[in-house]
Amino acid sequence: MYRIHCMNNISKLGTNLLEDAGYELVDDAGAANAWLVRSANLHDLELPEGLLAIARAGAGVNNIPVARCAERGIVVFNTPGANANAVKELVICGMLLACRDVIGGTEWVHANCDDPQISKAAEKAKKRFGGCELAGKRVGVVGLGAIGAKVADALIALGAEVMGYDPYLSINAAWRLDRRIEHVTDLAQLMAACDFVTLHVPATDQTRGMISADMIARMRPGSVLLNFARDSLVDEQALAEALDDGRVGRYVTDFANPASATMRNAIVLPHLGASTGEAEDNCAVMAANELRDYLENGNIVNSVNYGRVDLGPLVRGARLALFHDNAQGVIGRVSQAVAESGLNIENMSNVSRDADAYTLLEVTGEVGDDVVARLSSLEAVRRVRLIRA
Repeated sequence: MYRIHCMNNISKLGTNLLEDAGYELVDDAGAANAWLVRSANLHDLELPEGLLAIARAGAGVNNIPVARCAERGIVVFNTPGANANAVKELVICGMLLACRDVIGGTEWVHANCDDPQISKAAEKAKKRFGGCELAGKRVGVVGLGAIGAKVADALIALGAEVMGYDPYLSINAAWRLDRRIEHVTDLAQLMAACDFVTLHVPATDQTRGMISADMIARMRPGSVLLNFARDSLVDEQALAEALDDGRVGRYVTDFANPASATMRNAIVLPHLGASTGEAEDNCAVMAANELRDYLENGNIVNSVNYGRVDLGPLVRGARLALFHDNAQGVIGRVSQAVAESGLNIENMSNVSRDADAYTLLEVTGEVGDDVVARLSSLEAVRRVRLIRA
């Protein structure tokens, strides 16, 4: 049976699912068929020959060498949406903290706790901690995926006006959005129109630095920027200057770094977004189920380096899982080799993502190591797995 190594502490709700299915949890990463990971940095680690998959108990995969894994035929999974509610709740908390100076008021009480007349003093002091209400404000949500959509819906319920920006919004995701959310296609328009802007996009080559000096300059005077996605999305030097001169009123972020920690008028949290017991349980369970479905059936769901393939449970016969270049003629050569091996293809699915392709074949006939070797020798084929019922 398969061996699993946990790079971080993973909720037992997830690991118990694997152990109950006969999987072995091992301490030696090099002996494992799959890794479960949360925040551990894997970029400098050697990828063992027997490693078939890595499952990230969370959404972001910046700590995983995704492209290198694709070249080796190692599937990288994430768990989109599993921690969405936890992040959503903290984002709403961040907005309320930016509206009302709760932190300043609490600090004042602590500083004056020895004053026997603190009640009277508080009535005079509270004016300096006043603020505004979120209801009626216009909030821009950048990224309408699992988290962004939940944030947008919660804001509608709180009485805010919501503008949403997401150039990659799928049709299905669009149908799920509240009809009161105004969808815009120009980020600059959103930045200029909103009292609050909250970021919910992954860090990619297209999104890094998207909140540039130019975008920050377009923000309304005194507006609030919230970043619970990735710190690399924001030009932090430009933002620090805007906070210093008051052009931006507040920055609320979940990413403490040397730049954000010293910003004026910033509320900086120590990466608490998904740090709830419920979120960790949800992520672990989803990651475990993804690994099981792939290892036992060859199905790929929620992978960041290979497309989705789902042939259902493997109930009889065998499946051949092939990782290969997305190149012309590969499927033909694979089909020919399977036929020449005396096998019949009962079902097949092929998906590609950029230069990487995955083909899952359900076959009948006697499948031996010689078939795997034959397929592995084909041009452009990176890896072949044999999965038996």
